[in-house]
Amino acid sequence: MEWYEVLAQQTINGLTRGAVFALVALGYTMVYGIIELINFAHGDVFMLGLFISLTYFSLIGMAKTLYGWHLLTILPLVFLATMLTTALINVSIDRLAYRPLRHAGRLSPLITAIGVSFMLENLALLWVGPAPVSYPEIFPSIDILYEWFGWNSKVFVTSKDLLVIGVTIPLMVALQRFVSGTTWGKAMRATAQDRETAQAMGINVEKTIILTFFIGGALAGAAGVIQGMYYNMGQWWVGYQAGLRAFTAAVLGGIGNMPGAALGGVVIGFLSAWSDQYISARWTNAVVFSILILVLVFRPHGLLGERTPEKL
Repeated sequence: MEWYEVLAQQTINGLTRGAVFALVALGYTMVYGIIELINFAHGDVFMLGLFISLTYFSLIGMAKTLYGWHLLTILPLVFLATMLTTALINVSIDRLAYRPLRHAGRLSPLITAIGVSFMLENLALLWVGPAPVSYPEIFPSIDILYEWFGWNSKVFVTSKDLLVIGVTIPLMVALQRFVSGTTWGKAMRATAQDRETAQAMGINVEKTIILTFFIGGALAGAAGVIQGMYYNMGQWWVGYQAGLRAFTAAVLGGIGNMPGAALGGVVIGFLSAWSDQYISARWTNAVVFSILILVLVFRPHGLLGERTPEKL
C-alpha cells in the first residue's frame, strides 16, 4: 500500500475506534458533571454490555450472521435489551455504592469507584473465564467501496464501519437534544451547575442523578454491543483498557462537557490508530497520555471545557 492509503486506512480505523471511546466518555463526563465523581467502574459496565449482548444472542439462538428482516428486528431488540440492562446495572451501582457516600469527602467515593471496578472485573472473570471469548459474526462484513461502487481500492471501508458511525452519531445527537431541549435535560444542566440551588428551586436532585446514571449506563451498553460485533471477541479486562482511554478522552475534551467528551473520544481514536501504525502498539498509551499532558499544560480545562471557579 502507498503511504497515503495506509494513512487513510488508519484514519478510518481511528474514527470507528474513537466513536466507541466517545460513547463511553459521555458516561464519564455526565456523572462527573452532576456529582463530581470519576466513576472508574463505568468502563467495566461497557465490558458487561459486550457479554450481556452475547448472552442475549445465545438465548435466542442467533450465532450466525443476520440478514434481511432478522437483521432489522433482532439486532435493534438486542441493542435495546442490552442498553436497558446496563443502564439498570449502572443505577444499581449508584444506589448501593455511591449514594451512601454522597455527602462524604471526595476521596471516599473515588476509592469506592475503584473497588466497584475491581468487583465487576472479577465478576466477569468468574463468568467468562480468563481466555478470550469468541463473539459471533452477527453483522455482515462487506467491503463497501468494492461491493457498492465497484472500486478496487486497497483502503477498506466495511459495513461494520458504517454500523459504528450509524449507531454512535444518532445516540450522541439524541443525547444532546435531550439535554438541551427537555425538562429533564434542563434539570440535569441545573444540577450540574449548582446542586444545592437546583434542589432549592424544586428540582429532584436524586431523580436527576438516577437518570444520569441510567443514560450513561445505556450508552456504555451500546458501546459494548458495537465492540463485540466489530472485533468479534471479548475479554474480561477489555473494560479497563477502553475505560482508561475513554476517561482520557473526557479529560482531553473537558471533563463535564458532553461535546468535549465526543471530540476527545475521536481524537484519542485517531491518536491510537496512528500510533499503532507509525510507532508501535506498545507505545500507544505513552503517546496518548503525552498528548493529554501537553494539552492540559497549556489548556488545563480541556479542549472545549470552560474554566470554572472551585466550589467550596
